[in-house]
Amino acid sequence: MKEYIIIAGINGTGKSSLRGAIEGDNRELGYIIDADLIAKENNYDNIKSGKQAISEINFCLENNLSFTQETTLSGNRTQKTIKQAKKQGYYVTMYYVGLNSVEESLERIANRVKKGGHDIPKEYVIHRYNNRIQSLEKVIPLCDQVIFFDNENGFIKVAEMRNHKFLYTNGLRPEWLNEIKEKLKL
Repeated sequence: MKEYIIIAGINGTGKSSLRGAIEGDNRELGYIIDADLIAKENNYDNIKSGKQAISEINFCLENNLSFTQETTLSGNRTQKTIKQAKKQGYYVTMYYVGLNSVEESLERIANRVKKGGHDIPKEYVIHRYNNRIQSLEKVIPLCDQVIFFDNENGFIKVAEMRNHKFLYTNGLRPEWLNEIKEKLKL
């Protein structure tokens, strides 16, 4: 089965770390597309690395390859990719990782920068945080499965959606997830 796997969340939530944890569970992720890694490995700016990521997504779709993409869900690109993948018979799974505050994301980014990692302008992070629910609203209905992880204190699977049915998976109900569930009427 061909799969399009999306690892999503705003900047600083831990998408790359979640990807590592998923891979550590022996989950096959196919071709990995990570614009941040593309930028780092090729000394590209964000625009050039984004264009390279789109090129790699198109390559996977043209060749019917399973692939995984890390994304903040900003813009409409992921929505378009899901629609194309679904037309081609892909199963679409999104792993979404969240935090309770934009301040936590900004602190994690600052910590990453101190360790030599990449920075993201504060205004981008705030904008993406403020628009995260609208971004999710565009893609959740298109996915076959959505798995939600809280990353306040390590990755904890907190909910799942299959067949458009939302289920909490344990007793933890983080504020960010309750807000998403309420506003999107999941």
